[in-house]
Amino acid sequence: MTARKKTDRQIRQEWDEWFRQFMADAPVETGETPEAKARRIAALEADDEAWFRYYFPGYCTAEPAPFHIKATRRLMGHDRWYEVRAWSRELAKSARAMMEVTKLALTGIIHAMLLVSNSADNAERLLKPFKDNLEHNLRIINDYGVQVTEGQWESAEFVAKCGCSFRALGAGQSPRGTRHENYRPDFILCDDLDTDEECRNPERVKQKWEWVENALMPTVSVSGRYRFLFNGNIIARDCCIVRAMAKADHTDIVNIRDKDGNSTWPQKNSEKDIDDFLSKLSTRAAQHECFNNPISEGDVFREMVWGKLPPLNRFREIVIYADPSYSNSRRKESSTKAVVAMGMLAGTYYLISCRLNHATNDEFAEWIYEIHQELARKSPGTQLVTFIECNALQDPFHEQVYLPLFAAKGKKYGWYPSVRKDTRKKPEKFERIEGNLEPLARDGKLVFNEAERDNPHMQRMEEQFLLVSPSMKSPADGPDAVEGGVFILRQRAATMAADTLTVGRRPANRRRV
Repeated sequence: MTARKKTDRQIRQEWDEWFRQFMADAPVETGETPEAKARRIAALEADDEAWFRYYFPGYCTAEPAPFHIKATRRLMGHDRWYEVRAWSRELAKSARAMMEVTKLALTGIIHAMLLVSNSADNAERLLKPFKDNLEHNLRIINDYGVQVTEGQWESAEFVAKCGCSFRALGAGQSPRGTRHENYRPDFILCDDLDTDEECRNPERVKQKWEWVENALMPTVSVSGRYRFLFNGNIIARDCCIVRAMAKADHTDIVNIRDKDGNSTWPQKNSEKDIDDFLSKLSTRAAQHECFNNPISEGDVFREMVWGKLPPLNRFREIVIYADPSYSNSRRKESSTKAVVAMGMLAGTYYLISCRLNHATNDEFAEWIYEIHQELARKSPGTQLVTFIECNALQDPFHEQVYLPLFAAKGKKYGWYPSVRKDTRKKPEKFERIEGNLEPLARDGKLVFNEAERDNPHMQRMEEQFLLVSPSMKSPADGPDAVEGGVFILRQRAATMAADTLTVGRRPANRRRV
């Protein structure tokens, strides 16, 4: 028998019951004298973090990070303030804003709050925790009184007894005339205002921002107190949060990991937790949601060509090109390592196979042996030549790390591939990849091996190609290795052609004396 689908009312009732139980775990102070109660409340109000921990213990399950504390001090410490928080997912930007706004409301600092999101439904969903805490949070009720105002307590708009009104608004809805008693809006919270779909259309972004600046923001009192807070992620080069950043008093960009690759909120998000989470996301999604890096597929390479390989024995030689990195970690924010096998025939370059991933140095060395063995088994008579990127800066690392690893692998397998250094001084990565590979890809002269389409390494390679952009914030170690392979193939083909011409040249006729 098929289970009946729950109605919206049933879902709301279940949520309300769960929330009551959730709040019941926070015991209320009893037996206090009025004086002791007043002293306790005053001490809490003097310390934002203590206030949050006491009234919202279910939300404060981890100690705040320094960026949380600084952001709250800025917001609470200014009567007129405009801030953008481009915080990664899992950094509690919505929860912290809810706690900050609630404190400002209960302590009589703000009187009319607007919560704006990309749709009315989403705005109402984001406003629900405010309403639920004012309605059911026993610690708030004990210290600040019952907040429910009969007849003014709807899901999208309500007025609390503390004297503050709350209204949910979808982008594009008219905010004109919004006020509570004689107060115009004095706190506007924009949360997840941008959508992926709208950001693909510059005209829609323009229209939404015009609504923000022409309709939403002018609702505040010019001579009064007001706070604008934009929460979200930088999901496109042009989006509302980027436009807000150009106007804000302060912009706070916090990724899930810092520039050194460490968790920005280690009290909550462990390195393992982040690794596990990022492993479930594509590179593009991870960069959007966790690193505020808006990369678009197809900026340079619109699509990659997959095709059938010629028989391997038709290649004069196959180049195995290895692109190392200093990182010795599998963590997703570390640089990827790459080993590619490439051949060239009649001006077309074929990516035969590859290894591309976050890997340890030992795994990287193992990949070179794996590809050697794989190709030797498939085409025993084909010449294999191996190169590794090794510029002047990389040479000491190569000598100290990779040569011992290759020696250990050689002892393990009983043979030693001749790994030559590619010591050329390379141009900038983007210019090199775009200049040397984009024309080949556009003309169908760079072909991925169709038989390897299900290989996750080849899939990562395609993804990295499609994410190549002028900013080069996205990983491009795979395309970088392919460019190295193409360069070596071209160079060796030119050398062979020159040698052929030299050997076949007839001696010049000598003039008789």
